[in-house]
Parts: sequence; structure tokens; C-alpha cells
Amino acid sequence: MPNDHDAYRPAEIAQLVEAVGVAKARLPIGQMATLAILAGAFISFGAAGYLMVMTGADAGFGPQRLLGGVVFSLGLILVIVGGAELFTGNALMVMAAVEGKIGLGALLRNWGVVYLGNFIGALALALAFWLTVLLDGPMGQTAADVARAKAGGSALPWLVKGALCNALVCLAVWLSFSARDTTGKILAILGPIAVFVLLGLEHSIANMFFLPLGVLAGAEISAASALGNLFWVTFGNIIGGAGGVALAYRYAYLGGKGAA
Repeated sequence: MPNDHDAYRPAEIAQLVEAVGVAKARLPIGQMATLAILAGAFISFGAAGYLMVMTGADAGFGPQRLLGGVVFSLGLILVIVGGAELFTGNALMVMAAVEGKIGLGALLRNWGVVYLGNFIGALALALAFWLTVLLDGPMGQTAADVARAKAGGSALPWLVKGALCNALVCLAVWLSFSARDTTGKILAILGPIAVFVLLGLEHSIANMFFLPLGVLAGAEISAASALGNLFWVTFGNIIGGAGGVALAYRYAYLGGKGAA
């Protein structure tokens, strides 16, 4: 068994993730909704920082985008270390559901409440940044450009980018469970989140901030495009997080009786 200073092993992480999934499913609605609104705001703070980093970037690729990804990771750091309910990370609750520790109704209840709460938090932050008049400057142009690019996609790329994105997000959450201190959790989160941003993948909760903010900054985006993006990216996020990470690790370390 590891001592108090060792990282948790993968099989132990699987057990921790399962136990946390049960606890999340049992949260009272009021507490769940409050923590979900906070998570939407936390992710939006990271997204706003990303926009500021990218303001003035010529092509939006390379080292500056990597720096933007590192700044964006603040959002998940706040969620994990501060404590909040994030829809994309809660895809890992599928482990507890498949093990029979929570029912389908409890899983969908959590996902529904948290998704809505995340949207409220993200929209509130978009409105708050609009009120700061920061969007009247160069940051506003960046926000509009990002929103147009996201709304200008199509179903299949949105779906695949969403799946790849949440595989990395859930891996960041998974790795954070290995750490026994705050520094370890932060370092575990940085890599996967920075890479998903660097690659231009799609995160549904971040898009709940980026799209409204872009509209407030002057981007002309149709409701159909914005809702289409959120629908397919959300679906992809579920596939990548619940299927690509949760079910794979559940088989390897719980159902498959894998070694640590």
C-alpha cells in the first residue's frame, strides 16, 4: 500500500472515481446547482484569460496558443481544487453507474442539473465581461472571431473534436485523483488541458461562454449555428469522457480486475 506521500495507483484511482461518482449523485439539488453555476463561472474565467492571451496573436497557433491553453487550465484547477460540479468531468460518473452503485435516473439527474447550472454560470460571466467594457477593446475582436470560428463548423467535426476534448479533460480529472496535494493536482491538470486548447478541440461548457460573449462583442451568429455547436459538442464530450475514459478504465481496473 502507498504511504501518505505516494501517488495513488491507477486501480486506486478507479475506486476513488467510483466513490466520488456516488457522492455526486447523492448531492441535494440546491447544492448541486450552486456548485454547477460556480463551475460554469470557473471555466469562463479560464476562457476569458485565454481570449486575452490570444489577442494580438497573428495566426492563433504555436507557442501563444499553448500559453493560452495553460491559462485556460485555470478553469479546471478552480473546479477540482476549489470544488465544483462540471458536466464534462462528471462523465466519469458512468463508472459508478456501470458498477451498479448509482441508477440511470440519478446519473441523468446530475448531468441535467449540472449542465443547466454550468450554462447559467457561463452566461453570467459573459454578461459580466460585457459590462466591464473590455469587449470594446481588442479583446472584443478576439471574442467575436473565436465565436464565429466555432459557429462556422459542422456536425461531424464538432462531434469528433468534442470527443477528443473531453477524453483529455477526463484524463486531467483522472490524473488529479492520483495526487495527494494541491500542487500535484494542479500539475496533473495543466498538460491535458493545455494540449486540448492547443489542438483547437471543443468543450461544451467553454462554448457556453465563448458563443454568447462573441455575440455581445458584435459577432453575427445564428441561433441554429450556436445550438448546433453545443448539441454536437456536448454529444461528443459524453462519448469521449464516458466512453473513451470512464468505460475503458472501468473495464481495465474494476470490471476487468486489472493490475495496479
